[in-house]
Amino acid sequence: MIKMTMFLKRNPEISHDEFVRHHIEDHGPLFRSIPEADDHVLRYIQTHPVEPPKGTIAQADYDGTAEIWFDSREGMRAVLTSQTYQDEVFPDEKTFLDHETTLILVGEQTEIIEEQE
Repeated sequence: MIKMTMFLKRNPEISHDEFVRHHIEDHGPLFRSIPEADDHVLRYIQTHPVEPPKGTIAQADYDGTAEIWFDSREGMRAVLTSQTYQDEVFPDEKTFLDHETTLILVGEQTEIIEEQE
């Protein structure tokens, strides 16, 4: 399994609220429409910031994150080089993301505390 984590900055021409709405309502379903995602994406979540409790942490200046778990590196390649991603999903990213300031980390995940039943 391989995980891609993206720290997202919005296109400066739109508001944070417009970014969040588009990310959830438009981009999420568009990504789900990639046929190869059915075979290779294990999980995809989006996170958008909320105010942390006072006195706890300083929040990073990002508009959100996206985390995608793929079954393998080859699966990741299949999704990100697919015709649907190239023709529809990637062009959509350019409408609401600032690719120049968005950070991407690809790695393997190690669980330290597992989900309890």
